[in-house]
Amino acid sequence: MDMSQYLEVFIDESKEHLQTINEQLLELEKNPDDVSIVNEIFRSAHTLKGMSATMGFEDLANLTHQMENVLDAIRNGKIAVTPELLDVIFRAVDDLEAMVVSIAEGGDGKRDVTDVVAQLKQIEKGEVVVAQKSTPTYEQTYDEFEYTILKQSAEQGFHSYEVAIKLRSDCLLKAARVFMIFEVIEQIGEVIKSVPTVEMLEAEQFDDQFVVTVVTKVSQDELQKRIMKVSEVEEVNVQPVDFAQEKAHEKPVEQKEEPKTVEQVAEKKQEGQEEKATGKQVSNKTIRVNIERLDVLMNLFEELVIDRGRLEQISRELNNPELHETVERMSRISGDLQNIILNMRMVPVETVFNRFPRMVRQLARDLGKKINLEIIGAETELDRTVIDEIGDPLVHLLRNAIDHGIETPDVRRAKGKPEEGTVKLKAYHSGNHVFIEIEDDGAGISREKVLKKAISKGIISEQNAANLTDKQVYELIFASGFSTADKVSDISGRGVGLDVVKSTIESLGGSVSIDSEEGVGSVFSIQLPLTLSIISVMLVEIQNEKYAIPLSSIIETAIVKKEDILHAHNQKVIDFRGKVVPLLFLRDIFEVPVIKEEDDFLSVVIVRKGEKMAGLVVDSFIGQQEVVLKSLGNYLTSVFAISGATILGDGQVALIIDCNALIK
Repeated sequence: MDMSQYLEVFIDESKEHLQTINEQLLELEKNPDDVSIVNEIFRSAHTLKGMSATMGFEDLANLTHQMENVLDAIRNGKIAVTPELLDVIFRAVDDLEAMVVSIAEGGDGKRDVTDVVAQLKQIEKGEVVVAQKSTPTYEQTYDEFEYTILKQSAEQGFHSYEVAIKLRSDCLLKAARVFMIFEVIEQIGEVIKSVPTVEMLEAEQFDDQFVVTVVTKVSQDELQKRIMKVSEVEEVNVQPVDFAQEKAHEKPVEQKEEPKTVEQVAEKKQEGQEEKATGKQVSNKTIRVNIERLDVLMNLFEELVIDRGRLEQISRELNNPELHETVERMSRISGDLQNIILNMRMVPVETVFNRFPRMVRQLARDLGKKINLEIIGAETELDRTVIDEIGDPLVHLLRNAIDHGIETPDVRRAKGKPEEGTVKLKAYHSGNHVFIEIEDDGAGISREKVLKKAISKGIISEQNAANLTDKQVYELIFASGFSTADKVSDISGRGVGLDVVKSTIESLGGSVSIDSEEGVGSVFSIQLPLTLSIISVMLVEIQNEKYAIPLSSIIETAIVKKEDILHAHNQKVIDFRGKVVPLLFLRDIFEVPVIKEEDDFLSVVIVRKGEKMAGLVVDSFIGQQEVVLKSLGNYLTSVFAISGATILGDGQVALIIDCNALIK
């Protein structure tokens, strides 16, 4: 019986059960005497064990079975819940997650879990266990596609190496180190495969060691030297890929037949659902859709939006009442269709937030701090493309809050604060945007310390420093390479990596701001667009060319007399509601050929990025419109101040202006 048709369902449901186990273990740590939480974890583990056994993944089933024994002993009062016991169970969950990822990638889900199984057995007997981290060894095997790439690269004169990298055991910011290692490798070659996977490395679901297969033109020694230059790398072992051995390791394409029946799978699934009955209700009115299908649907709909614009224009030109009525009805229906498709692509931010409680728990233990993480508004939804990008910036900000925001228990006691610090992670909708806030009740940001560091780094002069508002001072920590930490920490410096956070969020069309009060705490607020593909714009004309300015950046439009233009620091400016706003002449910036001269009045679009404003001078306003944002492609990635293009109703291409780049 070919079980491959059930594999996708198995993988999805396994991930859901493991997420539930992770969440409930964190709850159990807060309420160690609550048997109902243990029962909830036990149910998920039991269902996972049944599914794994049915699908023939014995290692997965055996480890879950051993974990189940410990949970059973806890709920029967034979052993007590301690942080050390939970450390071992969390490690077992990490191994289970690694197995599921292996299966999802076409592997067999096998993993050496001897140590963790032995520790679980000790716990079951009532013996005290302290979880020890072991350094796993990873074996690289290649599927036919990867093997073909390696062979073709060799034929073209490239070297293929397996690089085993070991980080220092006291390295806390492992994901950042991995990122730096990949950056180094990608300057001289290309990563073909990583074990554990890139996703697991990013989520820090590995101990100290990982292996990457690299295709490059540089020598073995040169590759090793370059990677060793990354700080906190303890050991690098580079070996050429053994092609003869790898050919022998190639996996057969066919799935091995399992001596299990469909009835058994259904039975196990029913068993899992019955056990869930006392917990969450299982809905059978949902289907799983591959995100790639939604991307195709979105692309087709974007083409429809372009044609809708064309039809609307033809209708206006022909002035036929029947055509006009039909096009209006089409516009309404396609508007509803647009909302449905966009909603289908929406994912709750919970999918990103879910991994943070576990991370916060570990960091708090490593730093000897007591931290309570409050998550508010996890059901808030964002477009899948935005969700995929915001994980790393949020990790940076959370680590900052925990390492340099929240004080140690003795310092908090001395300040008259509760020993346990609070970090709030909050998400909510407002208009066409989603706001995510990270708030801590820690030490706040020292204005004096920030200014001192900014002056010493040459970011600002002493003369200008005195005139800055508190908010402007806090913004300085987003400058590249800025840090207020007295010594560089493995976890973060208040400001380390914040320039990356800012640029990532701005690349998504969002913004980030800070508010802080020394001794009271800090709030980092991120504003993000709901979706990136269909945006509302103001169409403008510059000579005979049409451009689009995103409405999210516009404060208002104005007509300015030439005599009202002022000069300050060799820059043309206007007085806009009591503020001096510089003028940017788009005709000059985009080098548009001059066909008609300016008249006595200027059409100005006032745009804002954070606290900064600018007036974009155009020749005329056309009006507002919803357009499809299309990428300029790989060849035009470095075009200044243009974020993409759109096709208008008359078939013309209008470039979409990146206001952030212009203001910067």
